[in-house]
Amino acid sequence: MKIRLDYGRNGLEVDFPDHGVTVVEPQFIPGIVDPFAALRNSIRNPIATVPLAEMVKPGDQVAISICDSTRAMPSRIVLPVILGELAHLPDMNIRILVATGTHRPSTVEELRRMLGSRILDRYEVINHVCTDYDSLHFLGYTDSGIPISLNRVWVESDIRITTGFVEPHFFAGFSGGPKLVAPGLAGLETVMALHSARLIGSENSTWGRIDDNPLHTAIREISAITGVHFSLDVTLNSHHEITSVQSGELFAVHEKARTFTKAAAMQEVEDVFDAVVTTNSGYPLDLNLYQTVKGLSGASRVLKPGGTIICAAECSDGIPAGTDFAEMVADMGDPESFLQRVTEPGFRRQDQWQVQVLAQVLRKARVCLKSGGLTDAEIRLAQMEPVVRIEEKLAEIVGENRNAKICVLPEGPQTIPYLKEHD
Repeated sequence: MKIRLDYGRNGLEVDFPDHGVTVVEPQFIPGIVDPFAALRNSIRNPIATVPLAEMVKPGDQVAISICDSTRAMPSRIVLPVILGELAHLPDMNIRILVATGTHRPSTVEELRRMLGSRILDRYEVINHVCTDYDSLHFLGYTDSGIPISLNRVWVESDIRITTGFVEPHFFAGFSGGPKLVAPGLAGLETVMALHSARLIGSENSTWGRIDDNPLHTAIREISAITGVHFSLDVTLNSHHEITSVQSGELFAVHEKARTFTKAAAMQEVEDVFDAVVTTNSGYPLDLNLYQTVKGLSGASRVLKPGGTIICAAECSDGIPAGTDFAEMVADMGDPESFLQRVTEPGFRRQDQWQVQVLAQVLRKARVCLKSGGLTDAEIRLAQMEPVVRIEEKLAEIVGENRNAKICVLPEGPQTIPYLKEHD
């Protein structure tokens, strides 16, 4: 049977065996027919706060945090509606902050694609840079001792607005909401502490988990300290269409969005599989190998120890080269040894958390990667096997075990499978 996998911009059609294959997809929810009307209605009837237009007074300085180019957030649709509610302010009083975290700045071309020329040419758009210490404001420490440095424009604005989209996240539980403050607008010291080996290594720092997730707890605390006056979260379907809109008080909004997306995106399976074929949800989420770790992590949840993950991720932006992530992947060595090294005092590298999760997957699984943006040598350097045709790798697996059970996640981490709890 033929199954289309999300891969790059155009997808990839793969011929799977007719037997022993389980396809796990999110519940498809049609996009809202009139998203502009839905956004406007939500903003004017918010949860647990006053409407945005009433909240913002003439003369206020407003900062709006938005997702960067690695996220499928429809800012081009969302921002015009928000800005319409702020029409009583001069353009110069509104600044749009791209919540890059530790990612590279979005290019002008990416920003134009994300926001549209009208917004980009009319408003000040600022890429957050976590290592630009002059642009940061120190706010003290969390209860657990995490230093809090955040973008100065954000901290010093009168009104702070977050805009994000909510989906399960591989160690923060869910994206969106408070993540648009930290790590999105945080300094490197804050990001490193949030992504420490101890927090990433907690069994509770995982997909869809919030209440006892130590990493998400710290993120919520930081966002509460800085203060978010208004939040807007959307959920999306596989076509990147808006399926729900929540706006108002940060935590109430995020809770409603989480409940909505969990029902659609987290799917129960009966048992583990011999092989899992996954993606990283296509462009822009499969832009590089760094992001693709998410797809591998989701697949590993329902894989037998020693099983095989086959991942289709275009990685048009490469690993990317020249990053700490690329250097650590090249020097990782035995995954178990790296997992020990990362916990040693003094080990501190940007992006170590992503390599830590990758090592956790490689410790459990044989990983094969179909990627048009990486060379075979780069794939092998990351301790994965290059794949030209997924069908050939599937035939190899079935040839070794005629009863092999194969799981397919066509939309990658847009669907997070989890094991059914048996009595």
